[in-house]
Amino acid sequence: MTEKKEKSKSTRLNLNSKFWKTFLVILAAFLTFAGPTYMVYALLNVFKMNYFVSMASGFALFIAGLVLTWYLIKRKVIS
Repeated sequence: MTEKKEKSKSTRLNLNSKFWKTFLVILAAFLTFAGPTYMVYALLNVFKMNYFVSMASGFALFIAGLVLTWYLIKRKVIS
């Protein structure tokens, strides 16, 4: 039974890998800083979306970046 649990845990995201640590930290930084700025600009000017839709999506990306940063701190990936 414990072997089955360990096997199912190994298929999840391995936070001991340097690649995944680096990738998730860069993704969190991108979502937190580039989401509300560059993505809002791209949605407004390039894709000609509504102002409120682009602002809401930028806010959602910012919140996603903060949640990912909180998750990484909680799992002690970021000290």
